[in-house]
Amino acid sequence: MRLAAIIGIGLLGCKKPATVSAAPTAASSAADVSALGPCGAYAERLCDKAGTDTPTCQSVKTATELMPPEACAAGMKNLDFSVKKLAAAGQSCDELVQKLCEAVGPETQSCKLVSGETKKFGAEKCKMMLQHLPEVAAELKSMEDANKPLTAELQAAIAAGSPSSFGPAGAKVQVVEFSDFQCPFCSQAADVVHQIRQKYGDKVRFTFRQFPLPMHPNAREAAEAALAAGTQGKFWEFHDRLFKNQKNLDRAALEEHAKQTGLNVAAFKKSLDEHKFGPVVEADLKLGEKVQVNGTPSMFVNGTRVANPTNFEAISALIDAALKGTPPG
Repeated sequence: MRLAAIIGIGLLGCKKPATVSAAPTAASSAADVSALGPCGAYAERLCDKAGTDTPTCQSVKTATELMPPEACAAGMKNLDFSVKKLAAAGQSCDELVQKLCEAVGPETQSCKLVSGETKKFGAEKCKMMLQHLPEVAAELKSMEDANKPLTAELQAAIAAGSPSSFGPAGAKVQVVEFSDFQCPFCSQAADVVHQIRQKYGDKVRFTFRQFPLPMHPNAREAAEAALAAGTQGKFWEFHDRLFKNQKNLDRAALEEHAKQTGLNVAAFKKSLDEHKFGPVVEADLKLGEKVQVNGTPSMFVNGTRVANPTNFEAISALIDAALKGTPPG
């Protein structure tokens, strides 16, 4: 059983990094409740208890739309009864969180992730996951292992030897990204790359690694094309153009991008025809596999995996800490 598929966090493939839903707001004022009407108020109160993003909340909203106002008013008068019923239904989710956190460690990021995500589950999903607890726990442990800082050897391996880099090779902070030109979330990370370069300049070495995913038919040739552009000193310009034109990455489009970027198109086409940079792409893929890159974008700051590579503030905090010599926490 794939934990990723169940909790909506893709371990494989291009994915949007998980986001944390906003916490339910405090209880509405009396005026707000009155404006909602009895059924709207009843649904709001129960959703505050169940979680606004849960299937239970959605079911309550659907049910109260069919209820007469008198029934909802009666429910509001005996709200504690409904709240107790919700608590009983949520026991399976509480049990799931407890057992998974015991398996992976209560202080881990994975435990925090599960604690947050299960608030969005219904009781049936939690019960189903409990029935497959060994498999779910095993995958959660695998996720936690993937989030551990890389060894010095692996840090050096992913940061060394790539021509697709900027900043001094000996910089105190090494940022490495594994990316796919056809992945929409990688285009968001591309904006972050420019922010890193603008803010930190020569304080950081940034290395771009190719990780074209199999579900993206044009990604691999686009990766080879970017490397071919790099030999003509145009990698980053070509990089930007590809991410801005992700729907146009077939062979004809790549040649047009080469022309618009000012490349020697004949040399560029020859590189693609001969798959000159195929081995380089393959080497990057193998490096990614060694450091458990299972989706794009994946980014590391001095060997620490970035939780959300499209969030510049989060990455900047890691870089600032690394520049100060502060261990990641």
